[in-house]
Amino acid sequence: MTTLGTASTFKRDWVDGFVTAYGRTVRKVPGAYGVIGRQVPRRGKVAVVIGGGCGHYPAFAGLVGPGLADGAVVGDVFTSPSAEQVYRTARAADGGAGVLFGYGNYQGDVLHFGLAARRLAAEGIESRTVLVTDDIASGPADDVDRRRGVAGDFLVFKIAGAAAERGDDLAGVHAAAVKANAATRTFGVAFGGCTLPGAAEPLFTVDEQKMELGLGIHGEPGVRTVGRLSARDLADELVAGLLPELPPGKRVVALLNGLGRTKYEEMFVAYTRVHERLAEAGLEVVDTQVGEFVTSLDMAGVSLSLMVLDEELAELYAAPCDTPGYRSTGAELAPVPLESTVDATLARPDGAAGDRLVDRVLTAALDAIEAAEDELGRLDAVAADGDHGLGMTRGMRAAVAAARSPEAGETLSGGLLVAGTAFADAAGGASGALYGVLLAETGAGLRGEVTGEALADAVDNAVRAFVELGKAEPGDKTMLDAILPFAETLRERAGDGAVPAWVAAAKRATEAARATADLVPAKGRAARLAERSKGHADPGATSFALLVTAVGEALSAGKVVGV
Repeated sequence: MTTLGTASTFKRDWVDGFVTAYGRTVRKVPGAYGVIGRQVPRRGKVAVVIGGGCGHYPAFAGLVGPGLADGAVVGDVFTSPSAEQVYRTARAADGGAGVLFGYGNYQGDVLHFGLAARRLAAEGIESRTVLVTDDIASGPADDVDRRRGVAGDFLVFKIAGAAAERGDDLAGVHAAAVKANAATRTFGVAFGGCTLPGAAEPLFTVDEQKMELGLGIHGEPGVRTVGRLSARDLADELVAGLLPELPPGKRVVALLNGLGRTKYEEMFVAYTRVHERLAEAGLEVVDTQVGEFVTSLDMAGVSLSLMVLDEELAELYAAPCDTPGYRSTGAELAPVPLESTVDATLARPDGAAGDRLVDRVLTAALDAIEAAEDELGRLDAVAADGDHGLGMTRGMRAAVAAARSPEAGETLSGGLLVAGTAFADAAGGASGALYGVLLAETGAGLRGEVTGEALADAVDNAVRAFVELGKAEPGDKTMLDAILPFAETLRERAGDGAVPAWVAAAKRATEAARATADLVPAKGRAARLAERSKGHADPGATSFALLVTAVGEALSAGKVVGV
């Protein structure tokens, strides 16, 4: 936030940019920091006006549009808009049927919206207010008036907007919004604080090994600090906090809300367990929203909101709307099935290696890769994305599992062929494809007795396929810079027998992998940051050296027979 905004002009600049970007949907309120829909005011329709401090997009201005809010008033960052700004926005939105104000339960908002409501009343404009109080961490269950409004704002506003859209009078819109608030609960967690525009430091920090449970949306830390949880454990914590608070009912809407910095993919990782836990509790999730709805600038964290639906709330929630920050087509609500994928590459294959040659050598290679996973990731992160160690571990686990499967057959050749296919599928990326080729092509060349010459021929064929597929050349700082010396030494020492030749070739590959530290990459993503990698060995060459060394040690230790 420090690079694109300054404290003194942030509100003005982002409102101008927002209205410019979405000018077909919204327009500015003259003389105010407020926005209203393009077709607002609408005669005879209750005007739903929401608002609060900025820093929460798409709340509040991003929720203005048909079927949701008619207008939104914008305060400074995390600060209530003034009564004057609220008044001007409400006057611009009023269509003669009254105004429903919706905002979170914060003292500044209560005071300024309240003053604006008094001024409207003096001019003959009726208004009512719904205070959103969904945050269970901010007050006890027997004193909900102390609770804050957080991501549940969105759900309550959605209901209010739909009630106004279907033609309810002011009392009816207010009643629907109050019912929605009573049916909504939220619990959240922060991993890191947010930074105000123009500031150099965040409002608060969270230890890398900790989490703050019960965060707010105004830069507040949580109410309880806990150790860093896995996605599964975090989902359990959020659901466990909400379940005792829910009103009676079976059908729920689940909203997993990002606070500004947490990526959508990360939220999806946690959501599977959320859904699972809700189903175990006997709840039917009839709609799920995962994304950013009420943020806190660049705060790292998520919150889970649940709204229990009766027939009226279900009808209103499902009603269509069209705003810059959220759109709904009005599709019928229905239970959402839990999707679950079993991925064998995430866990190490059960049991120790068996007596078969392919199992023994691949398991030895897996042991070496698992032990070096972090170091391989560190090397890869120097000039790439840091996933090489993780990809190699996934690939080797899949290769071992495949080699132990019935599809591998009883031969070394068959085992390597299926292992190569499994490696490529599990590891993905360039390394996955290239290592898959090496394993499969080596296996294809070992259909008879495994002599030194046969082994050298098989590896030569695999290297040719590798070069043809990868298009790398010696000196490009890729795994080829370790593979070619390995193959050359294996050929030179073939007459010594398969095992001595392999051990000597592995030693040469290790030396060559270390020497890649003096090279700069010319292929792949690393080439864009070539100079950064100078002085660091290539991760692909390093992993290859680790693999062939581990296989050589297993062979030399007499753990295998037949070579």
